[in-house]
Amino acid sequence: MSEHRIELTVNGHRHAALVEARTSLGEFLREELGYTGTHLACEHGVCGACTVMVDGVAMRSCLMLAVQANGGAVTTVEGLAEPDGTLHPVQQALKDNFGLQCGFCTPGVAITMAAVTRENEGAGAGQIEKALTAAMSGHICRCTGYQGIRRAIRQLAGATT
Repeated sequence: MSEHRIELTVNGHRHAALVEARTSLGEFLREELGYTGTHLACEHGVCGACTVMVDGVAMRSCLMLAVQANGGAVTTVEGLAEPDGTLHPVQQALKDNFGLQCGFCTPGVAITMAAVTRENEGAGAGQIEKALTAAMSGHICRCTGYQGIRRAIRQLAGATT
């Protein structure tokens, strides 16, 4: 198998490594760099648990090769909170509204919600809520029944919860 040298920034930290061409970004983040908040489940891009941001765009890390992220900036769930531990608004909304239970899907959900809120910054509450709700259709959560996630969406959109 061919190996490639890659350099990327993950959560503000620069990393360089030699990776096999077939290594997924999710596998690289978890196994090589120790960012275990990125969860690998279906490995078909269906469940959303592996979602990370690459250059500000939410991506399924199980479907992206590590070599494709070469030169990019990756944000995992570990990179959402402030260095002092202050939660990102998405994380706070999920916490406030009991939008998580076992936590397996939560990192992917949080990353997607962070990307969507950033993309819709300045939009009206209705548009943000609609965009967040649509984005959640790409995530499977077996524990929450989605109601806490929907309340978190309304909080993020600025609507009454």
